Amino acid sequence: MFIATLIASDSLTAGDSSAAADRLAAAGCAPSGTSWLDADRAADIGFAGDPAAARSALEHAFAGVDIIVQPVVGREKALLIADMDSTMITVECIDELADYAGIKPQVAAVTEAAMRGELDFAAALDARVALLAGLADDVIDRCLVERVRIMPGAVALVRTMKARGCRTVLVSGGFTRFAGPVGERIGFDRVIANELLIADGRLTGAVARPIVDSGTKARTVVEERASLGIDAAATMVVGDGANDLAMIALAGLGVAYRAKPIVAAAAGARIDHGDLSTLLYAQGICRADWAGVG
Repeated sequence: MFIATLIASDSLTAGDSSAAADRLAAAGCAPSGTSWLDADRAADIGFAGDPAAARSALEHAFAGVDIIVQPVVGREKALLIADMDSTMITVECIDELADYAGIKPQVAAVTEAAMRGELDFAAALDARVALLAGLADDVIDRCLVERVRIMPGAVALVRTMKARGCRTVLVSGGFTRFAGPVGERIGFDRVIANELLIADGRLTGAVARPIVDSGTKARTVVEERASLGIDAAATMVVGDGANDLAMIALAGLGVAYRAKPIVAAAAGARIDHGDLSTLLYAQGICRADWAGVG
């Protein structure tokens, strides 16, 4: 058996859930009833049939509604691994650093191309960091305070999953000076990121080796899964850029969060409308059971 979860960014109606059940039936996926996780916000529809057909029938069918299709068994995960920039935070940190150096348009264009998968990640990172050579070290701290904002729903997602016994890991192609404080604020168990090299109070224009790249992210999934003794089905991975593709492919539920087209097309689930708390509903966790929310 499978389950389709409908999560609205604004409001979900009984009419929406009924229409979704009709669309599942028309796609050859026999619906077995609807249950509400939270009134007017999220609902589960059980069904038997082809999950790919169900996803195709439901995605984009309802304005402002995200659809997660998955097996009923094992929907709550034991391991969460997440990207940072534009996933757990609202910005790309390297682009914001470049703004302090007066070169944001040049750097942001390279970042965008790399995240779309058009450039080699490591080479693109080296090229962008080289442009920051000579930038004062204290600008990093200013940027963290002035520009970095936690993505809505991130705290609820991570702290709720941790409270329920889940292992949480932040793995970023960005930088430790951002990822450390961000990981602590959100509540991650472990943080992995690149180290900017600094000498005499200024960025040297280089990054310590080895670079945290797509391969690092994929290895992290495998290693963390092995340490917990769990299989892929118990793992959730969320990211937005091309360097997240390899780790997303290794997850029981691989999620593209407001992602580049190449990632959205490849991931097993996508969030285009709601915030990161959508992934709690995807696991069958209603709002009354969330942690880290006021």
